[in-house]
Amino acid sequence: MAKDKKKAHANAASITRKQLIDALNGDLAREYQAIIAYVNYSQVLNGAAYMNIAAELAVHAAEELAHAITIANHIDYLGGMPTVVPKPVRTSEKAEDMLHFDLDNERETIRQYRRRVLQCDELHEFAISESIREILMQEQDHLMALATALGIDTPNPGIAD
Repeated sequence: MAKDKKKAHANAASITRKQLIDALNGDLAREYQAIIAYVNYSQVLNGAAYMNIAAELAVHAAEELAHAITIANHIDYLGGMPTVVPKPVRTSEKAEDMLHFDLDNERETIRQYRRRVLQCDELHEFAISESIREILMQEQDHLMALATALGIDTPNPGIAD
């Protein structure tokens, strides 16, 4: 009997629907942060060396808006209320600093979305999981573009704990 109880406990989800909503709201706040940062950085980056990346950042802003709408939709589907508060945006007078800020934010976003995919799968929310996988592909493209602009290897973001 103790074995059956242990097996039943092992099959129980380690994340609740409420916790998933809260985590997705954290992701949504990060998407808002990215929109604001990309809009700002795309307009204030200057100099010949940054013209192409500034145009690319404007494209990223539009993609992040689409991500925010998707995540807000998932939160609503799960019965939650989408947040309206972005995470803080760092700014700088130096173009390279702004690109590093974006790189750091993209790394964290990827880490969190990788965790979210596992959590959605655990709750059998496979459609949300697939949707987040699509977002992940774009976020990884953003990471590669930023790393290329900075002249560094694309970092491995890992997965959030």
